[in-house]
Formats: sequence, structure tokens, C-alpha cells
Amino acid sequence: MKNIHKTTRLVIFLFCLGNTMIAQNWIRVWEDEFTNGISSDWVFETGNGSSGWGNNELQYYRRENATVVNGNLVITAKKENFGGYNYTSARMKTQGRKNFKYGKIEARIALPTGQGVWPAFWMLGSNINTVGWPACGEIDIVEHVNNDPDIHGTIHWQDNNNTYAYYGGKTAVNVNDYHTYSVEWSATDIRWFVDGVQYHMVSISEGINGTSEFHNDFFLLLNLAIGGNWPGFSIDESRLPAKMYVDYVRVYEKGQGNPTPSTGPVTLYADCPFSGTSVALSEGRYTRAQLEALGMVNDHVSSLKVQSGYQATLYWDDNFSGSSLIKTSDTSCLTNDTNWNDKMTSIVVSKIPTGEASLFIEAENYTNMSGVQKENCSEGGQNVGYIDAADWMVYDAIEFSSSGNYTIEYRVASAVNGGVLSTDVNAGTTVLGEVTIPNTGGWQNWTTVSHTITINAGTYSLGLYAVAGGWNINWIKITKQNANRTSVSTLDAKASDNIETTLVYPNPFKDTIHINFNSKTAKMVVFDPQGCTLLDPEVIESGDSLDTSNWAKGIYIIVLEYDGTKKTRRIIKN
Repeated sequence: MKNIHKTTRLVIFLFCLGNTMIAQNWIRVWEDEFTNGISSDWVFETGNGSSGWGNNELQYYRRENATVVNGNLVITAKKENFGGYNYTSARMKTQGRKNFKYGKIEARIALPTGQGVWPAFWMLGSNINTVGWPACGEIDIVEHVNNDPDIHGTIHWQDNNNTYAYYGGKTAVNVNDYHTYSVEWSATDIRWFVDGVQYHMVSISEGINGTSEFHNDFFLLLNLAIGGNWPGFSIDESRLPAKMYVDYVRVYEKGQGNPTPSTGPVTLYADCPFSGTSVALSEGRYTRAQLEALGMVNDHVSSLKVQSGYQATLYWDDNFSGSSLIKTSDTSCLTNDTNWNDKMTSIVVSKIPTGEASLFIEAENYTNMSGVQKENCSEGGQNVGYIDAADWMVYDAIEFSSSGNYTIEYRVASAVNGGVLSTDVNAGTTVLGEVTIPNTGGWQNWTTVSHTITINAGTYSLGLYAVAGGWNINWIKITKQNANRTSVSTLDAKASDNIETTLVYPNPFKDTIHINFNSKTAKMVVFDPQGCTLLDPEVIESGDSLDTSNWAKGIYIIVLEYDGTKKTRRIIKN
């Protein structure tokens, strides 16, 4: 983070962007999830250091400015007079407690912005007290200044001429949102990533250009500076207090690696036909990083072999997104498939289901959503997380090829009890059913839950709605049940009691609500948040809408009575 001087000469640095593969079999060796406070592995630095920590920073660091709120570390920079300075903040390090050499270092962080605000997650050489800076080396995993659109990843060192040198990269990020910032550091290079996407790399192989510093132990730092040589000395105090949120910090070491399997149901080849670099894949899901770790360069597959009984689903983009192509037999050259030669980035290898094939949906590939976030998944790719009550996702053009019963499986994780997921179609007009999400012991500890739904053949917009939040979801799998496995008849809107077709949506709502039910007309009564009658009983038709623009915020109860039944719905005005 420190001592970046804009007048320093630019170092022309040799780095490689070739086909070097880094094993992705990472083994977690240290972490702080900030679940039960701040780990004792952190040491807090206080004061203003020497010359404002070498950068003429304007704040006084205090332990009190680092707290844990809802499982997140929060570093707060304040307009506060203390120790002769006008601002306070916090700076913490693992020096003397935890040191690391090589590996993957990452943190999930939401960064503050504002003129004069300078947050950072970085590393310093553990021998700094002996050799000083920059001879100890510095690795900036992520830095951001002011209101700039870019984040920065940089190394600083002392080159072969004993001269200060630095080399950095940058990429545009909405820093106020949570992102996972990481470096993958090996004996040959250091690579920078945002949410798993690489944006910068530097070679340190054999200490090239005097980079021997980066083959020693380093410790971690987190801090939020105010002012200094880089952001400048004009502070927008209207942006204070500024808060830096850290969900977790994790460190991994490279494992023994998963050797390229000698056999597998699917084999990828770089050239046509069935030649060049090859990778055999067992059943599973492979992201770009995982394929590269096995030796297959991105956008470099030209042919493949598929064993009988298996299928390979190729994806144009990473994390199983974008255009897809299913292969169930050998393909000597993908030039025969329009636009697919040297285009594959991720792949799913699976058995061909008996009977009708299952439909597999990556949860993060929603068409629309409210309230949720994507994050990196321990099972590869991404999952949908941070799901609260009333959040939802919609997946368009989901085809149910025939009427009848289907099993819907959900790959879920949760660290709390009480999560409930509801599934519906066509903007919630038909609720297919609910499933309870168990406490799996962690947000990335995955299990599969399922239920049976009944539906008419057709193409629908499939909706997932959080009746109760506190869960993550990785994928959805829909499988048609065989006729001999069920005695439930095909969905009939008049005869079936298994599907709840009374719906008031959207929920929560703003200016309008729509009401659907399984009858032509119904008598409706609406009660306001105080329990008083807001709308006297009146007859409405299914599909009617209500203007709610003049309703106050709060919880309302709608009672519908039709066909001798009474349905009560609880809705929320935001």
C-alpha cells in the first residue's frame, strides 16, 4: 500500500502471459471469518507512524475503530480529534503471529469511497524490521483511492540496482459492493483476481529484475487510511464516517494437485481430430480455472471423446454460463459445430439420465432477481447468496415437456435454522410448493433438498422466493418422474389440491398488487397494519389489480373467500 510516488520512474518489467498452468487444488491453512470477533492472530498498530506511515497520512490509528458487526469486520474512519490528529481509523496486521510464503490469499470486502479515502488489503515481507522497506517487498492485493473507478494490485521492491521499483495493474470495479479480491502467489509469478477473474500478473521467477524479496515470508495487513501522498490531502468529510467491511480473510496452500486422469468418460483435445494437448475428465463440473489447472488452455478445445452413457455440456463462458452445447458422442472437430471451435470455457460432465433428461440450472444464471448476490462457490463456479426473506430469482423459458410430477432438487447451504424456499411459475401466479432449508453447518457446506411438484406441460418463468432467508443456493435440478413412481394425476386446476394457486404479488409491493385465485370471483377484505378494515368486503375477479399507491408502509392482511374456502395472505408495503 505504502510509498507509491507518482514521480517514481516507471520500471519496465518482464512478465509472462503464456500458457503457465497453476494448480487450483488449494488447501485452506488459515482463516478469519470474523464470526466470533477478531482473531488473536491480528496485531493492531496505533498512532500515526513515522511521517504518516511513510505516506503523510492524516489519521491516528486506534484499536477501537475496528469492530465486528453481523460476522463482518468493520474498520471505521471517523472525523475525530485524537492524539493531535483530526481523523481516526484502524490498521491491523498478522506480523509475528502468522506469516505466509506462496499460496492463495483472498478476502471478501466492500470498500468505501470518497475524496481522501484509501482502503487496502496487502502484505509486507516479514523481515521488514531487519532490512527495511522496500527491500522487504510489498504485495498490494487490493487498494482503492478517492472515487476512482479502478482498484489496484501492485508489488513494490528494491531491484538489483538497490533502487525502489514498483509494478501494478488495475481494473474497474464497483467497490461499494462485496467482491472477493485475491492473489495467487507461486515461485514463478503473482496473479491478481477479482471474483475469480484474473486482471494482472507479474513474473518473479528466479528473482528476475531483483524480485528475490518475493521468495520470503510475508504477513497480512488491513487498513483504512485518510489522506496521504496518493489520495491527496483534500478530504471530503461528508463521506465520514467511512466503513470498510471484511466478510473473511483466507489463506490457502497448494495441495499435491489432482493429476490429469488417465481415463475418464470425457476427453478434451486441443487439436482436430483427437490430437494435441488432452485432458480426461471424470464426472463433475469444471470452471475455467479448474480446466487450466489440469492443463487445458481457455478457448482451446477443438475435439472431444464422450463415452457411451455420458454427456458433455460445453459452455462458452466461465462458471457454466453463456451459450451451451451438449455432446453425447465423439466429435472429431468442433468446426462442424457453428462457432464452437476454440470457444469452450467451462464444462459439465454427467451421466445421461434414463427416461427424460434432467434440466440442470445454475442458480446464478437467473433472468431477474431482487436482493440476492453472487459469490464464489466451494464446489466451483458461483452460487447465489445473502438471501433474505422476500428475496427472489426468476429463470425464464423453463420447459416442462410433459404434464405430471417432477422432482426439483436444490443444492443449498446455510449456517442458520429456519430457511424456507418457495417455487412458483409465471410471476407467482401458481405456487408449486415449499421446501425447508436445513442448517448445514456453514455457508459453503452443501447439501441437496428436494420436493415433488405437479405441473402441466409448457414453458414457464420459474421463480424461487425466500419465504424465510438465511441460505445459499448453487444449482437447481428438475427431473420428470416416471409414471410407475407416482399415483398423482396430471395437474388439473379444478381437481388438484396439491398446488396453491391463490397469489397476491408482488410481495413486498409498492404501488400495485395483482390477485389471482382458482375461481372466477371472490369476496375480498383488506386489513391495515393496525388490524382495522382498510377495504370493506367487495367482489373481485381473478386477475384484478389494486392501486396501493396511497397505502402506508407496513404489513397488510388480505382475506379472499371463494368456493367455500377462505384464504389469508400477509403482504408487505415497502
